[in-house]
Amino acid sequence: MFKTPLTVILVLAGYAAIAQNKAASKIDTNRLNSITVKSYLSEKPLLSIPASVSVITPDQLKVQPDNSLVSAVNTVPGVRMEERSPGSYRLSIRGSLLRSPFGVRDVKIYYDELPLTDAGGNTYLNAIDFNSVQGIEVLKGPDGSLFGANSGGVVLISPVNRFDNSSFVTGGFTGGSYGLEHENAGIQNVSKNNQFNFNQSYETYHGYRVHSDMHRNYFQLSDKITYGGVNTLKILGFYSDLSYETPGGLTLAQVAVDPRMARPSTPATPGAIAQHAGITNKMTYGGAVNEWHLTNNIRNVLAVYGAYVDFTNPFITNYEQRYERTLGIRTYFEFTGDKKANFNWKANVGMEWSETKADNNDYGNRGGVRDTAQSLDKVNTGTHFFFARYEETIAKKLHVEAAASLNFYGYDFENVYPRKQTSFNSRRFSPQVMPRLALSYEINDNFVWRASTSRGYSTPTSAEIRPSNNIINTALTAQYGWNYETGFRLRSNDESFLLDVSAFYYRLNNAIVRRLNDDGTEYYTNSGDIKQPGLELYFSDWIIKPSNSGFIRGLQLGESFTLSKFTFGNYHDATRGYAGNELTGVPRDVSVASVQVKFPQSLYLYVQYNATARIPLNEANTFYAPRYNLLQAKVGWQKKLSSKSKLEIFAGADNLLNEYYNLGADLDAIGNRFYNPSALRNYYAGFNVRF
Repeated sequence: MFKTPLTVILVLAGYAAIAQNKAASKIDTNRLNSITVKSYLSEKPLLSIPASVSVITPDQLKVQPDNSLVSAVNTVPGVRMEERSPGSYRLSIRGSLLRSPFGVRDVKIYYDELPLTDAGGNTYLNAIDFNSVQGIEVLKGPDGSLFGANSGGVVLISPVNRFDNSSFVTGGFTGGSYGLEHENAGIQNVSKNNQFNFNQSYETYHGYRVHSDMHRNYFQLSDKITYGGVNTLKILGFYSDLSYETPGGLTLAQVAVDPRMARPSTPATPGAIAQHAGITNKMTYGGAVNEWHLTNNIRNVLAVYGAYVDFTNPFITNYEQRYERTLGIRTYFEFTGDKKANFNWKANVGMEWSETKADNNDYGNRGGVRDTAQSLDKVNTGTHFFFARYEETIAKKLHVEAAASLNFYGYDFENVYPRKQTSFNSRRFSPQVMPRLALSYEINDNFVWRASTSRGYSTPTSAEIRPSNNIINTALTAQYGWNYETGFRLRSNDESFLLDVSAFYYRLNNAIVRRLNDDGTEYYTNSGDIKQPGLELYFSDWIIKPSNSGFIRGLQLGESFTLSKFTFGNYHDATRGYAGNELTGVPRDVSVASVQVKFPQSLYLYVQYNATARIPLNEANTFYAPRYNLLQAKVGWQKKLSSKSKLEIFAGADNLLNEYYNLGADLDAIGNRFYNPSALRNYYAGFNVRF
């Protein structure tokens, strides 16, 4: 939709004028629900938060296809989620794909109040089923003052819809192209002092390419007990059994012959099918969160959690097995001053500690069967940090925040085979302070300007310390940088319109990057700096607010735009420098536009259009994935069966333009095997019922 910054500025100016006109009008009694954010330790209106925060609400999730989180998450400016094959997620915020060719790196993820990211920096986001997510909040840019070491940002996943306090039973099924089957069932029971939730789902998907089957069984439980009137105890967790095949990257010539093929065998190396390449991940995760109000002005939140991961990955060159055990605790106090006419304050102090013990074992891969041992290692990682924050509001206009955390990180390692070490070696990183200073000013009730500066700091993950070359890399150090940011939010009086704009500059130093050996095994190194200036814009406007009359009973327009002029600075590998080249894996601009229309008889139509610029695939910028345009649509009909029961039937289509594209290329791939072709035009249909 938008192809130049000038177009964006013109559209922005036009919508700002519309919004100012709306804001000046009389407050509408048919006011829409306010968007609130919970990620800053207590619930606050989105408008006044002095940070780049985006919220994906339950209503926004409902209009998306339910087979994957990718489409929903990519509506957030500055965030890119990819899926190389079904189940193979990759997530980055503001360019953190540089060190995350697979999975999630440089982003801290929380499940309710519990850290989902382990002490080693790994996050198994693909373990979670779409229908068990009831909201997502994204904090963009480094925010280690409250959440510990990270350079990309923070994501908070809500497993329970905190705005729905009714009792119900739900069930649903979706079927579609390429063998998609997705079943889900759930129950919520609410009594005076208890809210119990249970969700179950099963998904299978054969995928567009050969050798890309995916299966996931998922169970999730949450029980919230209220005691003493205002105190709560939540017990929550999930079990996920995920398996998916990995077809592997192709060269451009192979894509031209057959984009659906898996990586073929060569005289030197067997292919993906021959080696039964794939991943099986069984994850058990759970914890408890207690919120205790000591007085009207003091409260404490205490969270304890644990996880066990059984991970298996037959790959082209080896057969990897990991067994990981994580324990952790997070707690903080909140002190609130008595409310005054022109001055209010709040303070938080807390800490978070976690430890992950991992058995990392690599064997030969003999046609998908585990062969003789190559390297057996024990790697124990530990991280903890202390944090404090103070905020105050002056004259109901100026909001100021100052926060910092003191971060500690280290790991112990022992090689069981072949070196047969009998004791652990240790590596400790110097403690690091991560400060943040932010302010916002309320120009009027609906227009708030903000600015902030913060320090990012990211330690290497356990998968980078001990990568697939089976060598513990004790020389790998942390990356760091300063982020400078400003922006504003503008809304209408009735909150039918929201415009959110951010401009930032982040310079990442000592960047951790992935390198490949000739045999395809990987290792990581620190290599220079990266310049990351960017612009992010989001707006949503109910042109026609939801009502019960007329042919069009609601019309909403949305736009998410990201401009990322990210380049390498003093950056090099062993043979050459790449200063001034575009950052690998990051498109220069992305526009995601949407239209939602509500019709009589509870009919609705949702259309989303994603225009993504070309993507550099290697540091030399000699290969690019071409620009693509994705068009998807979903239509649904809801029928009330009784006062508490309803049925929804829906159908949808993805990639309506039938584009050839890659939603997840392999960066800096050996042999130029960059490409993982995504599905052409495909369809789905299903139903949901609630009693």
